[in-house]
Amino acid sequence: MRKTSIKTISVFLGALAFLAISLARTVGESTRLPLRTHVRPFRGSDSWVEARFEQSIVNSRTAIIITDMWDKHWCAGATERVKQIAMKMEPTLNEARRAGILIVHAPSDTMEFYAKSPGRLLAQNAPRSVPPAPLKFDEGPLPIDDSDEGCDTPGDKPHKAWSREIATLMIAPGDVVSDKGEEIYNVLRQRNIDTLLYMGVHANMCILNRSFGIRQMSKWGLQCILVRDLTDAMYNPASRPFVSHAQGTELVIQHIERYWAPSVTSDELISGLRASAP
Repeated sequence: MRKTSIKTISVFLGALAFLAISLARTVGESTRLPLRTHVRPFRGSDSWVEARFEQSIVNSRTAIIITDMWDKHWCAGATERVKQIAMKMEPTLNEARRAGILIVHAPSDTMEFYAKSPGRLLAQNAPRSVPPAPLKFDEGPLPIDDSDEGCDTPGDKPHKAWSREIATLMIAPGDVVSDKGEEIYNVLRQRNIDTLLYMGVHANMCILNRSFGIRQMSKWGLQCILVRDLTDAMYNPASRPFVSHAQGTELVIQHIERYWAPSVTSDELISGLRASAP
């Protein structure tokens, strides 16, 4: 009986915190974002060009999905880049919270660590919502070869090195914790969220492929946007197309822009949120 009471109180406090944040903002407040995409202007042509456009998002109907920002990766190079991304990501998340955007922490394969946390209970207790039949999309091949798992640190071998999300990122009251697509979808439907901003790693793997990733959520009809300076790729420059790691990551971002989602930078997101503040 005591366990049930603690669980109920935790869920209530988390929901109350989210409500307080939301009420602190103007209802229906929106943020205008400058987005980048890639389009193929001529049918039958394989030529792609960069295009820019502006799009408004409603803050209260937007969530950020933080993908697999683990405390440690089996690839040392990936671990170091996650540390750098996290330092830049944390102030961006603080701005988003203040604007009434929901933060979803999705560090895969670590839910045992968060089993009793309010954020985890918020995800588990959201009313079940059946996803629609998935939409169908065409997609070209990835522009990089990641068949070697993409590690650029010689000698590192795949294994489970992570136990939680990197501690640099705060899990605030009202944030949600889940690594399951259907759980996250339940939360999104519960809160009438239709726009997702993706941050985290890795763009060619987890960002695209997780059950909560861009491919699946796009197929369920959600509007996805990649925050392109807060992501990374698993790419080894010793593999095709034999470019630097940074160039390989940019190629993957362009692939996402072509087939799945436009992108924005964290600076552009912060500027838009501040401009929309009352």
